[in-house]
Amino acid sequence: MESWFRWGLADLTGLPDGPPTAPAEPAAGRIGALLACLPGLDVDPAGVLADRAMLHGWRRRGRISVNGTCRLLRAADGWVAVNLSRPADVELLPALLEAEVGSDPWAVLTAAAADRPAEALVGRAQLLGIPAAVAGSERELPPLRRHVLGEASRMPDAPLVLDLSAMWAGPLCAHLLGRAGAQVVKVEDVRRPDGARFGPAAFYEELHAGHAGVVVDFATAEGRAALAALAAEADVVIESSRPRALARLGLRAEEWLAACSGRIWISITGYGRADPGQRVAFGDDAAVAGGLVASAPDGTPVFCGDAIADPLTGLLAAAAGLASWRAGGGQLVDVAMAGVAGWVAAPGDGPWYAHVRDEAGGLRHEDASC
Repeated sequence: MESWFRWGLADLTGLPDGPPTAPAEPAAGRIGALLACLPGLDVDPAGVLADRAMLHGWRRRGRISVNGTCRLLRAADGWVAVNLSRPADVELLPALLEAEVGSDPWAVLTAAAADRPAEALVGRAQLLGIPAAVAGSERELPPLRRHVLGEASRMPDAPLVLDLSAMWAGPLCAHLLGRAGAQVVKVEDVRRPDGARFGPAAFYEELHAGHAGVVVDFATAEGRAALAALAAEADVVIESSRPRALARLGLRAEEWLAACSGRIWISITGYGRADPGQRVAFGDDAAVAGGLVASAPDGTPVFCGDAIADPLTGLLAAAAGLASWRAGGGQLVDVAMAGVAGWVAAPGDGPWYAHVRDEAGGLRHEDASC
């Protein structure tokens, strides 16, 4: 675990009044393996994993995420993570708890969680769109699935990447593909700019350095037409939306991949595109879902790092995207944040991903070393 400390992650892991700590092996080793799959890019793990917290001045807070929006709560039969990162999440608490929450929503939620089964509490939260997870519930979720949905072809030396993602995981993937030689165009909705813009400017600027930027109005026919025109020219799409959200804008991965050989679609979601509920997730709750937590001295869980499923997912998505680029594309790269966290935390050996859709629509097993 020496690497965990060297990368600055231990300062973000553990109780606020206790020593810095780390999750059990093989977490640091798995992260090192991911970094090794990005040869020639000279990725600084401390910069990727801990810089955002450093820029904010955040430190470890135990069962409160370093950014303060997510908490580990003891339920009647286990632990859950609930993330109130958006004003709407707080506004939905009365509906979640069927009670008034007053001026201290966390106190009310903590008390209510203690009397409720973990799965019931998380299930109701997710139905309302509040990011929440049962600790360790997604340990077996595949981190990544590749689906062969188009024809492979020789990829350009500088493919055009259309980055429709936001926040951290998707933009990090785009950043790394850009460093590998791709041209990146970031697209934002004029009504919903990337939330990372509201954090430290240095963090946003580093992720998007050298990228072109386009702002369109997705609510208008003209904006959707502009998006379609950009997508028609792209070789790679990176997005972090629910499939149905992009479908409403006229973008469907399967159709886009089939329309032209050699394309790559990188989809980043909390639990994978096949998740029946299309559950929402952010980095801290996704990490808890995958079981990527450390332990306090009394054995109770504490958060690891800063929204750690986000940068880990960005690293894996970039590595898988580069592998698809080398193979000629024609693939949908389906990355699940909770699955990535589960793979990093899981004991033993195993590939990043093991399923590829063949032409008949079945799934065949494939080793996924980089």
